Amino acid sequence: MRLRYVPGQYQYLRNHEKAITEPEKTGYKLNRAFNNKNPIHVELGCGKGRFLRETALKNQDINYFGFEKNIKVAYRCAKCEYENDPPNYFIVYSNGDILSDVFEPESIERIYLNFSDPWPKPSHYKRRLTYKKFLDVYKVVLTDSGEIHMKTDNNDLFEYSVEQFKEDNWEFLMVTRDLHGSQYAEDNVMTEYEERFVSEGKKINKLIVRKNG
Repeated sequence: MRLRYVPGQYQYLRNHEKAITEPEKTGYKLNRAFNNKNPIHVELGCGKGRFLRETALKNQDINYFGFEKNIKVAYRCAKCEYENDPPNYFIVYSNGDILSDVFEPESIERIYLNFSDPWPKPSHYKRRLTYKKFLDVYKVVLTDSGEIHMKTDNNDLFEYSVEQFKEDNWEFLMVTRDLHGSQYAEDNVMTEYEERFVSEGKKINKLIVRKNG
């Protein structure tokens, strides 16, 4: 369903205590957004924020940042906060390709790529979040043992991503092409998209890779 534009969305995000807007324009390093030295996890494309908030609730000793580049989606995410909203997350209205501009080098322990846009046309592959230029950015901001956790229902994107990580010398920790039929399903936190896809009988692909050198 197409989200409708609501006047004042950007201003709402600017004033929201859990939202950060366009930090790349200010030179602001997000590492300092929390007054602690807890590990940092980042979700690129946080949607309405279900995964972001539920994961933050389960792990309150970790700092979470959910990036969302679509103003209408970022606004919806901010509006969907929980009654018992956890204190350890921010919604970031910005593109994920600016991670190295807004985080200190080797400061992120984990990046989540949940149901990213598959960009199915070969001419658009360079926009995929597992394209080489993005992997280079991730290597800058991830810690020495930093990980990427990826989930998608799109088989073509998944196989492409597996090959990209192999060619770029990432260490594979886990690969499954049927997450919900695997041993890894028990601790899985679903996104809104994932819940819908699973209800339709679709299999979910997941991989975990670790920065290698």
